[in-house]
Amino acid sequence: MSDVSQVTTHVLDAAEGLPARDVPVTLAVLRESAWVTVADAVTDDDGRVATLGPARLEPGTYRIVFDTGRYFTAKGRPTFYPDITITFALTDSEQHYHVPVLLSPFAYSTYRGS
Repeated sequence: MSDVSQVTTHVLDAAEGLPARDVPVTLAVLRESAWVTVADAVTDDDGRVATLGPARLEPGTYRIVFDTGRYFTAKGRPTFYPDITITFALTDSEQHYHVPVLLSPFAYSTYRGS
């Protein structure tokens, strides 16, 4: 695996104003009617995952699942969202896709980053 994958992510805990470290993350691709796991990772001390799958992926429909329930349980905090699933279209195998998440126990937001 390369130093940086084609798909990366970053999770910021907005309630604490700090990176969300140790969030389990799974990248999967839709093959016919089933999701197939491409990679699993955990956010680092900076809340980032730079090695989430290979350097190049085929175009298709992908999703990233963030295990926010495990993250908040470890912190002793309740959450309304036990996981966050973000589904996106990877249309160009030459582009980088960064999918950041701004997280709190009762809300989240995302966008296509750079």
